[in-house]
Amino acid sequence: MTTEQLRSQLFSLAEPAYQVFSSSLLPGVSGVLGVRLPVCRKIARQLGKDGWQDWLEEFFALPDPFFEEAMIAGMTVALTPMDPEERIRLIRRFLPRIQNWSVCDTFCGSLKDARLYPQLYWTFLSEFFTASEPYYQRFALVMGLSHFVTPAYLEPFLARIDAFSHPDYYAQMAAAWALSICFIQFPEETLPHLLNSPLDNFTYNKALQKICDSFRVSPETKAQIRALRRKK
Repeated sequence: MTTEQLRSQLFSLAEPAYQVFSSSLLPGVSGVLGVRLPVCRKIARQLGKDGWQDWLEEFFALPDPFFEEAMIAGMTVALTPMDPEERIRLIRRFLPRIQNWSVCDTFCGSLKDARLYPQLYWTFLSEFFTASEPYYQRFALVMGLSHFVTPAYLEPFLARIDAFSHPDYYAQMAAAWALSICFIQFPEETLPHLLNSPLDNFTYNKALQKICDSFRVSPETKAQIRALRRKK
């Protein structure tokens, strides 16, 4: 499939009302056509069966791809069968194309390989936890909360969250989300990190808020968590 062919398909599948809705969730993001996520995933799976390499090379050369093109490219990298080393190489090439939370988080959630090859992926992720680019940090954090909140990686991941520092809102929200997931799944192990967290006040308070928003946390625990809130 060529870029021209894919764009023709996307234009025909775009829904004006959904475009308005999607754009409202993505402030500052241009090029949203209004193609639903399951449709993008179906296209990515079709691409993965034949011709995905050629299309992906065309995508990487695009100066300003549509939102859905980036989404499909990420899904193609994540879902197409290939050896893990090749996928890692493609992930590295794709990362500069992540320019919004939606593409980032969908991409991370689709990378199921991380659970099959955790050491390979954890080693790969390590360089991005302290990157200056905010979406590199969000990528590392969302990969962590999606695939590494496990007994084997909980403490290393919590150490990465403790060391988080970035002024970008979407990076901060990822760190808050990550800390909340750690607490929800491993409350006893995560509590000391909450009690002694070096995170900035905004990120820390957002983590507490996300914990309190969870249906998996008891009312009694939520009261204790609210008491930890820092004054701005």
